[in-house]
Amino acid sequence: MLNLNSWVTPDRRNLILLNPDVLATVLRYVQIGSQDPEAGGILLGKVRAGNLEIIEATEPTRKDLRSRFFFIRHQNDHQKIVKQRWEDSEGQVRYLGEWHTHPEDFPSPSGTDLREWRVLAESRIDGRPLLAVIVGRKGLHVEYMHKDGRRVLLSHLLETCLSLV
Repeated sequence: MLNLNSWVTPDRRNLILLNPDVLATVLRYVQIGSQDPEAGGILLGKVRAGNLEIIEATEPTRKDLRSRFFFIRHQNDHQKIVKQRWEDSEGQVRYLGEWHTHPEDFPSPSGTDLREWRVLAESRIDGRPLLAVIVGRKGLHVEYMHKDGRRVLLSHLLETCLSLV
């Protein structure tokens, strides 16, 4: 698997850095077995001059609904973590988005994913787009969803740099 820590928007104006611990967390839930259920959680981090540093990914809880082809996050358990991190960091660590798995090598969002991301993006208090990550067996799908439904697909920073050579 490629280095999946650094992602960039097509205009190269916004960078997303995924902490190695975040990657380790989400990669634990890759759906390798034929019966492995989807998993997911929220992404927490810091905004730095328009760039995002993702420092934590919550893990599925007992109350989340999980099956082979869907994941429904129980809001209260994850929301408690968001609130605690916000308070502990004096507003520096915040909710930035969502992650979940798909039983695909190179995942792509479903219609349900896109609808849910749009609702979440519309509810963002800070007006920032929602960061959405889907974890597949061999790669990640990383994108921004804006409240108006506009989508921005991000690329591996290494991949982008190599294509410029």
